[in-house]
Amino acid sequence: MSNLITSSEAFARLGDPNVVFADVRFVLGELESGHEAYKLSHIPGAVFFDLNADLSGPKETHGGGHPLPHPDLFADKLGRASIDEHTEVIVYDDQGGSIASRLWWMLKHAGHERVKLLVGGFSGWLAEGYPVTDEASHSVLKRFVPRFDERWQASMADVKVGIGSEGRVLIDSRIPKRYTGEDATKYLKAGHIPGAINHYWENGSPDGRFLDANAQKERFRDIDTDREIIVYCGAGVTACPNVLALTEAGYTRVKLYVGSWSDWISYSENPIATGEE
Repeated sequence: MSNLITSSEAFARLGDPNVVFADVRFVLGELESGHEAYKLSHIPGAVFFDLNADLSGPKETHGGGHPLPHPDLFADKLGRASIDEHTEVIVYDDQGGSIASRLWWMLKHAGHERVKLLVGGFSGWLAEGYPVTDEASHSVLKRFVPRFDERWQASMADVKVGIGSEGRVLIDSRIPKRYTGEDATKYLKAGHIPGAINHYWENGSPDGRFLDANAQKERFRDIDTDREIIVYCGAGVTACPNVLALTEAGYTRVKLYVGSWSDWISYSENPIATGEE
């Protein structure tokens, strides 16, 4: 079953009480832009999720730039958004799926299977002429009970054990210059985790439109489908579209290293590589 949904398929679900549209627009460095965009215009009935306030917990010494929120707080947010185990969730953003995929992954990790990413995001929805509104959504309070599946998540210890292992693949989802260490502007240390290969996440959604399963399979044709894959980025967000893309392509052993590079470099003893692997 696909993790993607087209605008026409999603439009057919508008008004269904068992379907929730989740608007996850967010621009890194412009903290209020997503919510402001939501207030101006969104898919009718959509509820808003903020990357920092709803999909992340407080930063600490370790754990990365976007650690997971407390499970109870996340479950409460879902319940207040009319989401329970019977709800189908359609997530969208306007950033090529990079932010919405974080909610997709968090729901999968929490044991919720019925979640799909809107192909083309909000811009695609608009371009195809589907309705939008500035009216606030009216949610029905529900109770979401998470059943966390740790097969979706990798710890730093898992990553360290996997370095050099023939049975595991480590994917760095960042822009190539950050992977090689040429761009050292964002983090205190430059480079990548030793052994990682680079698959820039944005190659999976050129022009903001998420590629289908066959195209994603072609992107990752160098990786055997039976291998365990751990994916990371800078802070645990833009790795998520690669996790989704790999899952869509048929890979079944895919995990997210939530802390990602920002967590890895918070430990002085962790090794760093530069250049191409």
